[in-house]
Amino acid sequence: MKADLKFKFLQHVSQKKQDQDQGFTLIELLVVIIIIGILAAIALPSFLNQANKAKQSEARQTLGAMNKAQQAYLLENNKFVTGTSAADLQALGIGVPFKTSNYTYSAATNAGVKGVSNLAEQANPPSGKVLKPHVGIVATKEVGTTGDTSSLTVLCEGKTAQTAVTADAAQFQGDDLQCKDPFVRVGG
Repeated sequence: MKADLKFKFLQHVSQKKQDQDQGFTLIELLVVIIIIGILAAIALPSFLNQANKAKQSEARQTLGAMNKAQQAYLLENNKFVTGTSAADLQALGIGVPFKTSNYTYSAATNAGVKGVSNLAEQANPPSGKVLKPHVGIVATKEVGTTGDTSSLTVLCEGKTAQTAVTADAAQFQGDDLQCKDPFVRVGG
């Protein structure tokens, strides 16, 4: 009888263990869903911000090319290229579109630093501005007492997407070209 009792006991224990391993309880599933929701709430804003940063890199690259082209044009023609139309800006010869799905580019005289400001403003914002404006400035400065001039560049980014694009986004501080508030320097 002892063997029969042992067999029934082992059968009962193994069947009870199988019943417990059938799946997850509702509480366990809810805990997992809540944890995933919290992680998604933390990660989503960061992910969306990365997409905007990638779009803003377009403005930095294009304005960097425009700044270099303005320096070359100044050297060859003793003046800067200004204008808001693609025809005006084609004189720079850099072969990039001056209106994209993200930004519209233009160039304006900057009398404050004896130079030109290349402007990048968000193109057709669907529901408010989300991309920061950028301004690339090329300025001329006299070097020494010989009357020779040198050109300096700076790339400024608006602190927020709502910052108004302005041609006078930079000023000289000593011999250095600096961005004015509400712009910050991102390159130059």
